[in-house]
Amino acid sequence: MKIALINENSQAAKNALIEKTLRSVAEPLGHEVFNYGMYSADDAAQLTYVQNGILAAILLNSGAADFVVTGCGTGEGAMLALNAFPGVLCGHIVDPTDAYQFTQVNNGNAIALPFAKGWGWGCELNLQYVFEKLFAEEWGGGYPKERAVPEQRNKKILDEVKKVTHNDMISILENLDQDLVKGAIAGEKFSEYFFANCKCDKMAEAVKKLLA
Repeated sequence: MKIALINENSQAAKNALIEKTLRSVAEPLGHEVFNYGMYSADDAAQLTYVQNGILAAILLNSGAADFVVTGCGTGEGAMLALNAFPGVLCGHIVDPTDAYQFTQVNNGNAIALPFAKGWGWGCELNLQYVFEKLFAEEWGGGYPKERAVPEQRNKKILDEVKKVTHNDMISILENLDQDLVKGAIAGEKFSEYFFANCKCDKMAEAVKKLLA
């Protein structure tokens, strides 16, 4: 699994700690981690939580990433921004129980964490335990297990609903404020990571136009 890490500007100073913790859990399980920044609060390319949503949608809909780890101060804004897009199902994760139940019940492809709220003593431990429970089992298995069948059915229904209620990503990228979109893909490592992993030629072409 290709996992993309995205931080917005208010919590960019924590990027290194988040990346280190995520890698320590995910890489021994065979997953790859791609850090799309922000890397520090002083980065030339600044991301808002709204742009986190744009960037995450580009990565997930193109196949450049299979899963996105992101967040903001409370995690709420990032979660809302990601869920505004097609092909993205983002959960708001506060603790390890949230992480486990999200993967088993909702089987989504992104999480938004609160990187300011409750970020005190032991925060790195909670972060580690969240990631451990996130990847503890194959996703979509249901919780409790006897609820697996209706939960899996509801997830498929939600996926079909989102297909109807959202435009396709190419149209979205063309109609959004272009400065907003270009800012979302202005990170120093975006092009390196995205084009090496993108699986959709149409998305690649759309992004090339934006970068030109």
